[in-house]
Amino acid sequence: MKMKVGLFGFGKTGSMVAQEIIKDDYCELSWVMRKSSVNMGGYASHLLGFSHDEGELFSIEDTDFDTFFKFHRVDVIIDFSTASAVDFYQKAAIYGIRIVSAISDYDELHLQQLTRLGKQTAVLYSPNITLGINFLIEASKVLQRIVPHADIEIIEEHFRDKKGVSGTALRIAEHLGLNKDTHVNSIRVGGIVGKHELVFGLPDQTIRITHESISRSAFGQGAIYAAKWLMDKDKGVYTMEEAVSFNGPQKPHFQEAVDS
Repeated sequence: MKMKVGLFGFGKTGSMVAQEIIKDDYCELSWVMRKSSVNMGGYASHLLGFSHDEGELFSIEDTDFDTFFKFHRVDVIIDFSTASAVDFYQKAAIYGIRIVSAISDYDELHLQQLTRLGKQTAVLYSPNITLGINFLIEASKVLQRIVPHADIEIIEEHFRDKKGVSGTALRIAEHLGLNKDTHVNSIRVGGIVGKHELVFGLPDQTIRITHESISRSAFGQGAIYAAKWLMDKDKGVYTMEEAVSFNGPQKPHFQEAVDS
């Protein structure tokens, strides 16, 4: 028994996420929803170099979402598209389909829509869904409790054309109660995918916690972990921090069920 996944988004990151889903032994990519109608009716697996049929391609503009989820049921939707995609999968919750959203730029309206879905199904929302960055956040909170008087600086590095301050860095600052304007330092050079470093300064030592995304595949691996973790959760809105919490399960429930 595999976890059936529907994917929204097939751009640079979405295509890498699709590849990770196809490669995972516990997952089946049932379909991919994208803006473009190119290759509609074909399979994502073929575009990614696989020989088998997996991940049928659908276009948002040509899909009737009043009936789509009734005839294309999955266990979970993973969303790496745009903030407005939540408009299209509102009715998925009727069929108990869970939602994993990795959208980083929700406006207030669409974030409220996503939150309301938590009254019907289990939703996990994380603007940076890599396992490493969420572990970094949890570890940093523990370290801050141990050394509450340490000086803390956040350094975020991204590719040259990235606009604005990293949303992940701002989220880290919020978790640690730091002033976002004075404790977040940004660097824009070359083609860096994403790097975040926390520096804890003490009188006689310095502690650094660092996470770097080498490839966008890391987002797919995090989303798959989140989806498996969400399988045994009740209705509600969850965070990736909860999924990697030091008090949480050692491995996702769905994987435990398959292994047993």
